[in-house]
Amino acid sequence: MGTQIKGIGMYVPPRVITNFDLEKILDTSDEWITTRTGIKERRIAEEWEKTSDLAKNASEEAIASARIDKKDIQAVIVATSTPDMIFPSTGALLADKLGLKHPMAFDISAACSGFIYALTIANSFIKSGQFKNVLVVGAEVFSQIIDWKDRSTAVIFGDGAGAVVLSETDSESDILSAVMHSDGSHWGSLYCPVGEKLRMKGRETFKLAIKNMESASKKALEEAGLTLDDIKLVVPHQANIRIIDALAERLGIPKEKVFSNIHKYGNTSAASIPIALYEAVKEGRVKRGDYILLTAFGGGLTWGSIVLKY
Repeated sequence: MGTQIKGIGMYVPPRVITNFDLEKILDTSDEWITTRTGIKERRIAEEWEKTSDLAKNASEEAIASARIDKKDIQAVIVATSTPDMIFPSTGALLADKLGLKHPMAFDISAACSGFIYALTIANSFIKSGQFKNVLVVGAEVFSQIIDWKDRSTAVIFGDGAGAVVLSETDSESDILSAVMHSDGSHWGSLYCPVGEKLRMKGRETFKLAIKNMESASKKALEEAGLTLDDIKLVVPHQANIRIIDALAERLGIPKEKVFSNIHKYGNTSAASIPIALYEAVKEGRVKRGDYILLTAFGGGLTWGSIVLKY
């Protein structure tokens, strides 16, 4: 018994906030933001939009592309740092909005690494025989926890959602290895207190992100029995173009082998990897049978990498 990513979907709000828009409210410039982050614009949800709303749109596309009936979804896992409420879970609210019939549903809070964690859990559920089809979603409305007067964070984050349907298959599993870690001693580098705004120490986060994504990626490749030569594309968390470029350099791979769409969406936290994977597939940079490396780093601290055959 193996697992396969059977369907994939994404959604970003239609509202676009460009660097030039931010120039009007912050002491910053398009050149400053682009040079330091690689971001040109980001999508921002309306005030009434919740994480579950974004997740619903991405999930409906993923389920449709999987060509399965909604009633066959047995579990829903939502990776998010911006849940609709403290409880109930965004997963439960999403299941209701999708019209699912009593699935197991819960959230994963692992910041930007959330989708890596959630996909690994879904893989374990299926390989154990517990479920046949699991909906895995990364969704965020970070605009609601951003201090729009803080240029160090306001220019970076955006809103969006990505989803996959992970299903049972008789062939070899798509997910060949998964490496995940955390280190709570560094919590102060990136965090958000309850009822307050996100806070980040950019320089410290930068160094830790590169170091830990590199080590997790190499370990995941080792456990999968592959090398970077076997990998068609690296799909990293879209945190900052400097981090993405530095990771490519540390791994010794050309930038062309690393997918990036941060210029369009900014950092969408747990949603960034499924959104990037979706676009890589749609652009033809990932095809069935290709080996892909996913890697992420986020507040917690958390980090992890997955090697999969799409």
